[in-house]
Amino acid sequence: RGGSWRTEQAFPLARATATAFYLGLDGTLASDLPRQRSASTTFRYDPSYPVPTVGGNISSLADGLRIPGEPVPGVIPYEERWRSVVSIGGQDQRDPVNGLPLATRADVLVFQSAPLAEPCEVTGPLTATLYISSSAPDTDFTIKLIDVYPPSPDYPNGYALNISDSIFRCRYRNDPAAPELMQPDEVYELTIPMYGTSAVFGRGRGIRLDIPSSNVPRFDPNPNTGEPIGRQHRAQPAVNSVHHDATHLSRITLPVVPRA
Repeated sequence: RGGSWRTEQAFPLARATATAFYLGLDGTLASDLPRQRSASTTFRYDPSYPVPTVGGNISSLADGLRIPGEPVPGVIPYEERWRSVVSIGGQDQRDPVNGLPLATRADVLVFQSAPLAEPCEVTGPLTATLYISSSAPDTDFTIKLIDVYPPSPDYPNGYALNISDSIFRCRYRNDPAAPELMQPDEVYELTIPMYGTSAVFGRGRGIRLDIPSSNVPRFDPNPNTGEPIGRQHRAQPAVNSVHHDATHLSRITLPVVPRA
């Protein structure tokens, strides 16, 4: 991506400005506050048909795995261990089976900025705030920050590069140590910390936020039943909504660094 090393005195950067990009109508993502009195986007999440993991913030696996064909445990190289599960790092967000963009799935909400008039540097911690509701007593919301490249000779269909991702299991919205199930269709606020980054979204590119409810196998799929985790006996679809209006300011907050 044309990156380079840079020396700084502190992290996060004191000159970075926390800038909110709000989810809007028709899949927009902008710094302008939404004005609609009521707006939401709804999708159906089926844990039996989850969104596949395509790269991501994946950093380690345990050593000491047995190498196939060898009688004693050995150490499989880092890349080989992960390659059998999922690719490491940023990847074009396309389904590895059918090659279609993950954004074309009906269970992936997509909010994207207009093409940037100037490069935008984002360096520091990232946070998403979502106002959600669900038909299920418990469900997940997963998010991805995407750098959208326009079509080019190398990539005629463009390139959607995942920069950071995260997940939130709704039963832990108030206290990780005290799970609480949800009431159907009641609106809840989720504050979702994401892995920090230092990336430049170039001129002409787009900032995008993808919101499904699964990212498998990176995160285990929520069965949506509210049963104890790891001891569920069934799974069910959930109808999930993200609310984005003047009352429910769903957004991603990026540490934008002013241009020198």
